[in-house]
Amino acid sequence: MNLSLRRTLSLTALAAAALGTVAPVQAGDDVATRVKGLNTLLAEQWEYNLKDSPEFATIIGDYRYNDKVSDASLAHVQEQKKAAEDFLARFQAIDTSGFPEQDLLSQKLMVQQLQDTLKGIELKNYEMPLDQFNGIHLQMAQLVAAIPFDSTKHYEDYLARLHQIPVIIDQVIETSRQGEKDGLIQPKYLLEKVSAQAASIAAPAGETSAFGQPVAKFPDAVPEADRKRLHDAIVQAVDTEVRPAYTKLAAFVATEYAPKGRTQPGLWQLPDGDARYRFAIHSMTTTDKDPQVIHQLGLSEVKRIEGEMTAIAKKLHYKDLKTMRAELKTDPKVHATSRQQIVDLYTKYIAQMQPKLPEVFGLLPKTQVTVVPVQEYREKEAAAAEYNQGTPDGSRPGMVYVNTGDYQNRSLLPIEDTAYHEGVPGHHMQISIAQTLPGLPPFRQQAGYTAYIEGWALYAEGLGKEMGFYQEPLNNYGRLSGELLRADRLVLDTGVHYKHWTREQMIKFFREHSSEDEPDIQAETDRYIAFPAQALAYKLGQLKILELRERAKQALGGKFDIRAFHDEILNGGALPLDVLDARVDGWISAQKGGGTAAGQP
Repeated sequence: MNLSLRRTLSLTALAAAALGTVAPVQAGDDVATRVKGLNTLLAEQWEYNLKDSPEFATIIGDYRYNDKVSDASLAHVQEQKKAAEDFLARFQAIDTSGFPEQDLLSQKLMVQQLQDTLKGIELKNYEMPLDQFNGIHLQMAQLVAAIPFDSTKHYEDYLARLHQIPVIIDQVIETSRQGEKDGLIQPKYLLEKVSAQAASIAAPAGETSAFGQPVAKFPDAVPEADRKRLHDAIVQAVDTEVRPAYTKLAAFVATEYAPKGRTQPGLWQLPDGDARYRFAIHSMTTTDKDPQVIHQLGLSEVKRIEGEMTAIAKKLHYKDLKTMRAELKTDPKVHATSRQQIVDLYTKYIAQMQPKLPEVFGLLPKTQVTVVPVQEYREKEAAAAEYNQGTPDGSRPGMVYVNTGDYQNRSLLPIEDTAYHEGVPGHHMQISIAQTLPGLPPFRQQAGYTAYIEGWALYAEGLGKEMGFYQEPLNNYGRLSGELLRADRLVLDTGVHYKHWTREQMIKFFREHSSEDEPDIQAETDRYIAFPAQALAYKLGQLKILELRERAKQALGGKFDIRAFHDEILNGGALPLDVLDARVDGWISAQKGGGTAAGQP
């Protein structure tokens, strides 16, 4: 989830909220008054977030700030720190005694989020804004797909945004220079990829630019009288402002920044490397598991999954798993013959899952999902597939981006399980439901806890098997290959950032213990290096959901209902894993008593 990735409030009121000048919630107030005060404060903090991150507002369908871009300057970070400190003090001052369960949970989650925000600022993670997987230069180009181009105003807002891109590029350069001085920088070879990406985005001119494509064809809603003016102004902004800014960034990275990049791939080489990695684990997995424990869990899961894959290999009359992997890598029958074939298969598998969802779910997504190819400028570094959320009102569907680059070397076998992961019942279903849950404040409807979100999507892959899919043994082999990849990640991520593995060691393990195509092995390895601990979230989240499901089955026996269990997992929005654990325990107790879990939305 990239960019992974809310009501008008005046600037005066917003500033007052950030500085804590709105009347505080008093400890002596009655419960209803204190709950109202909490919700008012949550609304203020949400508005602050939207104005501070206008790109995120666009992504979730709030278009009030569509003419703005984020402030990426070093000075603004200090303003964000002050606002977070003040909000934290105000949330902590609320007396939550007697609060309903959901309101108590909202206060607790907000306090944790603000504390984590401040910890990230303390570690100066913001001083590394450039990487080949999720850098700001990519986010700005990808944002174009999330912007509505259905009115003259939206085009004019977009033009205003384009004018600001040179400013944010200069801020990114300033921040990167400070990071280099503080010893906070990505590996040299990854930064060289960033330079190539920026140059690639800068190269196409006019309508062919990623930023110019919206004027290649205007919708009917834009009056004919406005089209030439908007077309010419946007093309000029792209060619005389945006593209030169990207060219400037590419040159800065190539000549000044990348040569100073760190020499080792692991986070351990950075100042406070161990603490930095443990905080990354905390942030991404919502656990404080020891890296060594995670590493061993990964090795154990790799062994288990490879055992299941070996059984399929023997069933299909291969000598062993190694032989099967080697032969499949060169078998043209299991590789794509065109870019379109990859898109079509993803579309087919998502479509066949849709009508089966009511069998195991009560809650269902209300918005649509579409499959589109990854933009060519990022094919080399992008994952095989990724999900970009749509808007809560469904005006923009969720989008599954699939990598069709180097298609001849892309296996068709993992496509079915990845379709369920990114589409339904995975990311699209979970996020679409969360965005429209009644009774939850917006920050929880849009919560981004990676372990929950990615854990659910990986769980969804296995659920497809239980629902009768993966009928072909090779497709089930593809599913297991996908699960093996997530187990590999536990080993590889801790290997490079905790055990000081080299990139060569990572590649060697990857090749020995995966069925991934070579382009994906290379891109995935670099992803783990650039984005520490994010890759740990999938398996740890999946294992937690499976653990909770087994706990519920054992406790409830004949009363266990898979539809009710899934709805309980989904109807609180994304949550930290420990909070999810406690919530399911409460649900189990309520089911035993024949009642309803307290505080369910």
